[in-house]
Amino acid sequence: MNMNNIEKLRSYMRKEKIDAFIIPGNDPHFSEYVADYWKCREWISGFTGSAATVAVTCNKAALWTDSRYFLQAENQLEGSGIELKKIGLDETETITEWLHSNLNANAKTGIDEKLFSIIEYEDLQNQLLPLKLVSVSDPFVEIWENRPEMPQNKAFLLNKKFCGKTSTEKLKDIETAFGNTKDTVYIISALDEIAWLFNLRGSDIDYNPVAIAYAIIDFPNLHLFIDTKKISSDDMKTLTANNVQLHEYNDFIKFPEFIDNKKTVTINRKKTSIYVYNILKKNNLKTKIETNVNGIISSLKSIKNKTEISGFRHAMIADGIALTKFFIWLEQNIGKTKITELDVSAKLHEFRAKNKLFAGESFETISAYAEHGAIVHYEPTEETDIEIKKQSFLLIDSGAQYLNGTTDITRTLHLGKPSAAEKTDYTLVLKGNLALSMAKFPKGTRGTQLDMLARQPLCANGKNYRHGTGHGIGHFLNVHEGPQSIRMNENPVVLEYGMITSNEPGIYITGKYGIRIENLILCKPYKTTDFGEFMQFETISLAPIDTKALDKKLLTRDEINTLNRYHEMTYKKLSPHLNAQEKKWLKKKTQKI
Repeated sequence: MNMNNIEKLRSYMRKEKIDAFIIPGNDPHFSEYVADYWKCREWISGFTGSAATVAVTCNKAALWTDSRYFLQAENQLEGSGIELKKIGLDETETITEWLHSNLNANAKTGIDEKLFSIIEYEDLQNQLLPLKLVSVSDPFVEIWENRPEMPQNKAFLLNKKFCGKTSTEKLKDIETAFGNTKDTVYIISALDEIAWLFNLRGSDIDYNPVAIAYAIIDFPNLHLFIDTKKISSDDMKTLTANNVQLHEYNDFIKFPEFIDNKKTVTINRKKTSIYVYNILKKNNLKTKIETNVNGIISSLKSIKNKTEISGFRHAMIADGIALTKFFIWLEQNIGKTKITELDVSAKLHEFRAKNKLFAGESFETISAYAEHGAIVHYEPTEETDIEIKKQSFLLIDSGAQYLNGTTDITRTLHLGKPSAAEKTDYTLVLKGNLALSMAKFPKGTRGTQLDMLARQPLCANGKNYRHGTGHGIGHFLNVHEGPQSIRMNENPVVLEYGMITSNEPGIYITGKYGIRIENLILCKPYKTTDFGEFMQFETISLAPIDTKALDKKLLTRDEINTLNRYHEMTYKKLSPHLNAQEKKWLKKKTQKI
């Protein structure tokens, strides 16, 4: 980070008579990852994690982030003059508390109106009182020299053989969920929701196969606001044939011209920016807040159809083949030639890229050796890269985007002789993973109610992890997808048949190692009895779980049988695609314990 960047912002603040400015890490579409053009928080702070917010006053600056990024933030903020605020700790003041303690009663706090949702804006406004909140247009247009351009990558329509439904069919599903749509207009800002509805995929954002766009549903018509140069003439014809009217992305500000002002515009308070809301108010358009707080499209998208589930299964096989070949390569070369964390990432990419449906990683590979494993979302760089030796744990959390599905899998390998403490920690994490995978639960259960299954083995030993246990997975879309989750924090969304969620307990010993074991699990029927309908999970990820650091004495008979069945399934599904040497290796790694 250039130390002058904060001063450039302060100069802008003085000119606009603003006493503080808040910079989140998102874009106008509230994406988890953002295109370089919107990496304003990174430009200001130097912090590269995906979740953080910076606040700047005339003489102070601070950054708030969660436990996944504490160690990373400490390293990247060193010498920046920006104070780290650790979210979740009792002693950590909130952004608004910090602003109240650093500003006088008449101060003004500025935000970019495109980067705050309606609900965020209203909450911030209330919490700041009596301080004033001022929404402005993007100040970084003025102060960020050589700012990256808006992404110009090509977009394309995904074939129905991969997604299972046309956009017209999905529109009918939305219409059914809405009920009466005669006088309804619906604005969509979230890029993954637009991608799902239009079966549109792109590469404007790293790891998320989406295109920068807005959309409006004016039943039965669709409006898509996108840089039309990104779309081929054939795809243009297909969109037009499906009642899609195309507009340029920058023309979204004129969207009231394209809709009937007699209709009511439905918006989602979590996913619509105050910028969009201000346009609605300026044009005196009737608005209605969507009752489904997560959004109708988000809920529909989370329940995978038969074609998508089939695609996921094939993607898991492709990923399992790549991982098997990678593990063999690592085992054959570790200790014989220098291998670093970045080498691991590059080699995994090489094996995955051999599949014809491969479309890139689903997130930056976490290749973390020894003490780096304790940094929950560690991403090796040229500066941090270290050699992997035959001494400690190597944690590899990686995933891929395939045209037929998205993967996310973590394996932790011990490359030396594990100590008794390391074996205990490893086995407790595995017990948690197995417990969640074996869960049987009544229909209507929330992920929050299942989270403790994964934590219990660790908690019984006075240990825990600070991240969630499970997140939803998109179908050739965002690797982190709502609305469901499995975590300690309350989430009212119930688990539904067809939802695919991660199962990833872990433990992190600062300065020593990290252990995480992750599979993806599909929610499906179990049985119906006089007591009601029951659900279960099916583990769909396919790769051997390392047993070198396992303490079998700590496992129950049910846990042993579950692990053995998983390995039997893994061998059965992957072996037909492997050569004799690879089959022999996999047979050994999946043998019964």
